[in-house]
Order: sequence, then C-alpha cells, then structure tokens
Amino acid sequence: MIRYAPLWETMAEQKVTTYTLRFKYNISHATVQRLQADMPVSTHTLNKLCTILGCRLEDVAEYIPDP
Repeated sequence: MIRYAPLWETMAEQKVTTYTLRFKYNISHATVQRLQADMPVSTHTLNKLCTILGCRLEDVAEYIPDP
C-alpha cells in the first residue's frame, strides 16, 4: 500500500497547506482528497508535488507492505 503520511510532514515543515496546493499550484480538490485518503494518484501528480515542495519522492509517499 502507498501512504502519503510523509507528504503531510513535508508540507508542515514548509508551511504549505492544502489550500496552497489547490489555489496557488492548481492541484484539484479531488486530488487532494485522494491524497488525504491514501488513494492512488498519478505519477504526474507525484512529480508535481515533488517539484512544488522541492523534495524527493520519499518525502511525499511511502510503501507499506500489505498484511
């Protein structure tokens, strides 16, 4: 399973909010909701988040093996 817990930590460190993602960087509300629910998003979205936050993929997502 892919989780986005690191994303929220990275955003908090940089003082970026979901509002900022949606209105300054045009990340759709639906995409933000998918991230919050740990649902799949495209690699394009992951790339955009890394670019916005100036970070690496592991600062946005993590892999947790299914039980």
